[in-house]
Amino acid sequence: MKYIIFFIFISIPSFAQFIEGKVTDKSKQPLPGVLVFWSNNTNSAVFTDQEGLFKIDKPADGKFLIFKFLGYFPDTLVVENSNYLNVSLKEESQQLEGVIVNGNATLIDKLSPIHTEIITTKTLAKAACCNLSESFETNASVSVSYADAVTGSKQIQLLGLSGTYVQTNIENIPNIRGLASTFGFNYVPGTWIQSIDVGKGVGSVVNGYENMIGALNVELKKPEASERVLLNMYFNNFGRSEANLNLAKKLSKKWAVGLLSHGSFLKTKIDNNGDGFLDLPKYDQVNLLNRWKYTSDRLVAQFGLKYLKENRVGGQVSFESRENTPNSYGFTNNTQRVEFFSKTAILFPDKPYRGLGLILNASTHNSDSYFGFKPYFANQNTLYGNLIYQDIIGNTNHTYKTGLSFLNDNYDEDYAAIALKRNEIVPGAFFEYSFNHLDRTNLLVGLRNDFHNLYGNQFSPRIHFKQEFGQNQTLRLSAGRGFRVANPLAEYYGNLVSSRSVRILEPLNPEVTWTFGSSYMVNIKKLSIAGEFYYTHFENQMIADMEHAEYLYFYNTEGKSNAKSALLELNYGPVKNWEVKLAYRYVQIQQTMGKPYGEKVLLDKMFLPKERVLLNVGYAFPYEKWKIDGTLQWNGKRRIADMEASADHKSYFSMPTTFAPSFVNLNGQVSRNFPRFEYYLGGENLTGFKQKDPIYKPQHPFSTHFDAGMAWGPVVGATIYTGFRYKLI
Repeated sequence: MKYIIFFIFISIPSFAQFIEGKVTDKSKQPLPGVLVFWSNNTNSAVFTDQEGLFKIDKPADGKFLIFKFLGYFPDTLVVENSNYLNVSLKEESQQLEGVIVNGNATLIDKLSPIHTEIITTKTLAKAACCNLSESFETNASVSVSYADAVTGSKQIQLLGLSGTYVQTNIENIPNIRGLASTFGFNYVPGTWIQSIDVGKGVGSVVNGYENMIGALNVELKKPEASERVLLNMYFNNFGRSEANLNLAKKLSKKWAVGLLSHGSFLKTKIDNNGDGFLDLPKYDQVNLLNRWKYTSDRLVAQFGLKYLKENRVGGQVSFESRENTPNSYGFTNNTQRVEFFSKTAILFPDKPYRGLGLILNASTHNSDSYFGFKPYFANQNTLYGNLIYQDIIGNTNHTYKTGLSFLNDNYDEDYAAIALKRNEIVPGAFFEYSFNHLDRTNLLVGLRNDFHNLYGNQFSPRIHFKQEFGQNQTLRLSAGRGFRVANPLAEYYGNLVSSRSVRILEPLNPEVTWTFGSSYMVNIKKLSIAGEFYYTHFENQMIADMEHAEYLYFYNTEGKSNAKSALLELNYGPVKNWEVKLAYRYVQIQQTMGKPYGEKVLLDKMFLPKERVLLNVGYAFPYEKWKIDGTLQWNGKRRIADMEASADHKSYFSMPTTFAPSFVNLNGQVSRNFPRFEYYLGGENLTGFKQKDPIYKPQHPFSTHFDAGMAWGPVVGATIYTGFRYKLI
């Protein structure tokens, strides 16, 4: 066995002569991770390191040296001697043109007036990244936490507010919204993801009206530019297993096809805290995406079909089914989702600044759940269309996008005695003007108007401004309006695992926000310093009131509701293969509450830590054969419900205040790269911190005060995982 391990991890030189060089992009930025190999000997392939440097053995018959990197055209050089090589690769797509590299793994869109951070595959590889909800472990802007202690659903936070205020798109199609907001971030496998754009502040009017504090746009692997074969296997100490297989093939110069597949399951009964409830639900998931793409000089068209099926079982350890164990509390969820999409673009080769695009998307989402004996049956059918035309005004310094959109959401929800049915029909129109002066001064002004069949006319103006000072300083400003229709049961799904009585006190109006923000970035050689501040004012907000142990109230706010978020972030590197990120975030979210008793009291939002510190350190050995990454997070105190005292208090002015303690999380991963294989071993929550008693009164789940929706920290202890990735480019 020791000899097998020895040959896996040690490379033995076979040749005495070497070829060395450096690989960069067109702006002379180094490209790490480029595959370098001889045309007649692919087994001797190597990768470029973080400085874009490579060193490869030269066989006696070695003549043609090939360079391959995802998103770039491959290049082949004829090597006549052993001179030092400088290689520049050309991008296949212009999508990331103008992106500036900070620490290699952290990309900031330099041209966009919207502060946009791009999470690349390099960043995603720093952790296991099994799905989208686990893709932000090294990100200072987005935080992720479990929504409760039973269902396994996760929620994200951006600028201190929950992910329901963030428009999450899959390739510019609004996707994780409505009923999908419950488990939607678990439905995008990490190996499907090419990159994630994190836009902060109110976003562009082109993609819709629901962008209120930021936007996530997830780009998936494209069939024409991804690995021919990618196999990823993952296992952890709790019994969670995952398999991902991506296949892509160019059928001709114009056609390409891809298949993304995912299967995962957890069947182990885990109760590490001994409260009689499963710490993690048992589940199984099958997820498939088939997509086709056609490309010609004047037309680009792609279409695809997604299918997802997932089953979850949680609750008491003794629970098997409602029929066989009726005296045990159980949670079950069965979800099926089918989605079709198409994207068509008409190009004008003689006028590349002009284009006409049409996006179509149709989906059906069915979810059947039981919380004990309380059923929750939900269905959502959605039809979405977006027609976009872009052109210039006079010259390319002045451009615009205009178009029409259409959204139809049909909801049908039944929970206990509550029936929520609505059919939303929302036609809209938008116009967005962009001014660009030498890529240093950018102004983006957008106007959109949507007519909602239930809530009338909605006007959403937005403005963004960017100014560069010198070569290394950038200021951004933004302001704008957004609105959305809330889905109380789906968005607070985890709070249904309780004996709380759900009361919707009045018809819920759309949530309306005005968000103002600014950011400033300074680059000093290998060091970048970024500071930002965002303020969100709610004209109306749906309040989820959990102040009283027996009730979950929903109502419209009357009075002040606002959010303030500040972030200071430092990125240093790469320097001698080191990268360091240090960030501090402060948030304050306040809501006017008290409507159940006719009061108006401004209170801090529960379960939200005001302070968060993140430290990420990465080191790559020469040629990135070995990589080590570690992330330390400190989460500050947060206000939580006082379950013992809140039931006896009738006034919000004297509501008992309880705070959860601060805690530290430590994640780490070690990976070993080979030309086609990558092995990784890592851990999450290595400090082993667990929330004490995450479920209130677990011994009496059918009693009045039982509540599993009060989770504010990790429920399970340390997680150890391992896996491998196989790539055939």
